Amino acid sequence: MNALDGIFGHGLAFVPYMMAGDPDVATSLAIARALGAAGAAAIELGIPYGDPLADGPTIAAAGQRALAAGTGVGDTLRLAAAMRDALCPPVVLFTYVNPILQYGIERFVDEAAKAGVAGAIVPDLPIEESAGLRAAFAGRGLAFPLLVAPSTPRERAARIAELATGFVYVVSRLGVTGAGTTPDFAPVERQIAMLRGLTAKPLAVGFGISRREHVAQIGPLVDGIIVGSAVIDAYAGTTGEEAAGRVGAFARALLG
Repeated sequence: MNALDGIFGHGLAFVPYMMAGDPDVATSLAIARALGAAGAAAIELGIPYGDPLADGPTIAAAGQRALAAGTGVGDTLRLAAAMRDALCPPVVLFTYVNPILQYGIERFVDEAAKAGVAGAIVPDLPIEESAGLRAAFAGRGLAFPLLVAPSTPRERAARIAELATGFVYVVSRLGVTGAGTTPDFAPVERQIAMLRGLTAKPLAVGFGISRREHVAQIGPLVDGIIVGSAVIDAYAGTTGEEAAGRVGAFARALLG
């Protein structure tokens, strides 16, 4: 049984995103503990990468800070293991395909499993090219959630939902991540309704979810919400327990 199997079906699952090593690994662990204490069901842990195609300016800047601090793939996996040992919520890695290829697929998946990771999201890998990586993850019992955009046609959405494991990641808007503007939820509401007719797998929505009113509007339609840029904004410019305290306060306010 994958760790993600138990996080849905008990009310709305809060899945915050954090960048490994921003601003340092010790702060990341403190933030993870604070998110768990504030009610996170799982944590999406970003691997710093220099060409983050799906990331808006806030997350991209966090990745640059982490890279400048020397955080790499191995450091992120060691952080994931420390989060497991600290009894933090299950970790889902967020990365791009190139870091995995550079690290080595078998090495990456093996070390992720040993670190207690529940799975990984790889947003720049189209389903037509994903079979090898999905098989490697499945072979270690790791989940491989896949993304559906508001513009994804029904036939393709059905195929994505069929192949996704853990949950289906429903992108709330076109473009990159970010908390600066309120998403137009009408297209994603239509996608959610369509997906409910295609799959019984949990649906978690992300990209642009940043305020309590967003949660109130979209939360009743899905099984989970993914919040990233707003979490990073909450601790901007701070470290250690101050950063953790700010993140915890933000999460509690977001969830009401």
